[in-house]
Formats: sequence, structure tokens, C-alpha cells
Amino acid sequence: MQKEAVFTNLIREHQALLYKVTSIYTDNKEDQEDLFQEIVYQLWKYFDSFRNDSKITTWMYRVAMNTAITFIKKKKKRPDSLPIADIFIKQSDTNNDAYEERLRLLYQHLKHLNTLEKGLIFLLLEGKSYKEIAQITGLNDSNVGTKISRIKKKLKTNMTKH
Repeated sequence: MQKEAVFTNLIREHQALLYKVTSIYTDNKEDQEDLFQEIVYQLWKYFDSFRNDSKITTWMYRVAMNTAITFIKKKKKRPDSLPIADIFIKQSDTNNDAYEERLRLLYQHLKHLNTLEKGLIFLLLEGKSYKEIAQITGLNDSNVGTKISRIKKKLKTNMTKH
């Protein structure tokens, strides 16, 4: 019983992290909810395998992102599924219209990145260091830095065109 309580508290404490992952990798509310449930299931399934080799959030990011990538691959194999509308952006605490518009544009451009690029930028936006990103993704630190630099350049180029 204690295991369930610990796990439930962990999910409650870090649910914002999980929702951020789902919003980056999904196009609609239904897929976001499905992915969230799948991530929680996978975290539960592998909860006993967490060995404290890294921070619990690093492990959660890794499981969440791997689950999201698998979710996307499965979704692409279903020919009858179509993406619905633009992404949903949660209201921020600020009511700054310019900020909201820039955030909406950023999320639009993030949707055009490949799966790895989305994950790397997401982790960077979450304030993760290159070392933490490397631990989560399995890349080495210098490779993370190179890839992020290229992604930033790509985003800057694409965003200035529009």
C-alpha cells in the first residue's frame, strides 16, 4: 500500500512536467489525455526499476519522452486518425497578449521539429542543463550542445520568415 501512496504523490507533485511533455507531442486534447494516461501507466510499470542512479525527475522525463515517441509512432500507423486543429496552449498567469502570441507562435514552430528536436528544446525550455538533457536522452553533453545550437538556428530562421 505504501508503494501506491508514494507513486500517487510523485505523480501529483510532477503532473505539470507530464502535461508539458504531452502538450509538446500531441495536437489535441484527447490525444493529450491518452498520452498522459499512457505515461502514468509506463511510470507505474517501471516504478520498481528506478534505482536512484539519477534524480527521479530525470527518470520521469526519460520515461515520459520515450512513451511520447512510441505514442507518435503508433499514431502514425493508424491511417484513420487525423490531427485536429492547432495545439492547445494553457493560459499563463500573465494576461500579456504579446507574450501569449509569441508563445503560440513558438509552439506552432515547435510542431514542425522532428521528435528528437522537440524533446531537446522542450528540456531546454524546462531549464535543464546540457548534462541533464544528456542523461535524459542518452546523448553525450557535446552532442546535446551541437544539436540544440542547430535547433535554435533552425527555429530562428523559420520564425523570422513568418
